[in-house]
Amino acid sequence: MTAPVLAARGITKTYRLGRQDIPVLRGVDLDVGEGEMVALLGASGAGKSTLLHVLGLLDPPTAGDVLFDGRPVHGLPIAERAQLRHAHTGFVFQFYHLIPELTALQNVMLAGMMTTSWLSWWKDRRAAKARAIAMLEHVGLADRMRHRPAELSGGERQRVAIARALLVGPKVILADEPTGNLDSKTAASVIELMFSLQAERRIAFLLVTHDESLASRCHRVVRMRDGVVVHG
Repeated sequence: MTAPVLAARGITKTYRLGRQDIPVLRGVDLDVGEGEMVALLGASGAGKSTLLHVLGLLDPPTAGDVLFDGRPVHGLPIAERAQLRHAHTGFVFQFYHLIPELTALQNVMLAGMMTTSWLSWWKDRRAAKARAIAMLEHVGLADRMRHRPAELSGGERQRVAIARALLVGPKVILADEPTGNLDSKTAASVIELMFSLQAERRIAFLLVTHDESLASRCHRVVRMRDGVVVHG
């Protein structure tokens, strides 16, 4: 049986506030298979965003393991872990996290810089730029790539974020309320883009959402409550 592209095994996360321990994740087990679209639902404070940050190696767990393609990653050296994260996993956030001083094209190209040395990137810069242009064209922004984030609509900014996440060919994209900051019409177009990319490229998605209609379209729904998975 093929290992899941992303897995959590016994993940806990506890924060220290003064003298008090605040447990947020209480032993989470989760598998995401190749090309699988998984919705992660739960009330505010259930631990969904914290779990995404741990799975994406943005925040270490207090205990437990994250596995990429069946390989535990938290015991790896920092540099190797960062390289693996950039190559394996893409991120799409509710508020885009674009650099305001850079154009859409430069924001997407930045993702490629994270996976290699500066010297290697400089030698490959023309090809890297061509890949970023092609990705922006693919998400429907051929005529907007020279614009900075302030000159783009919310939907366009999210498409830039999706293009950035896709640039290095990740196996899984972690999306935290990717349509939560968009009006319903724009949200629908972004959702259709994500589903078409999933089908076309066999990329797995783990979507944190409060949208039950979006969740119903996914292959599987995982529900969290008080830091644990209660369904899925």
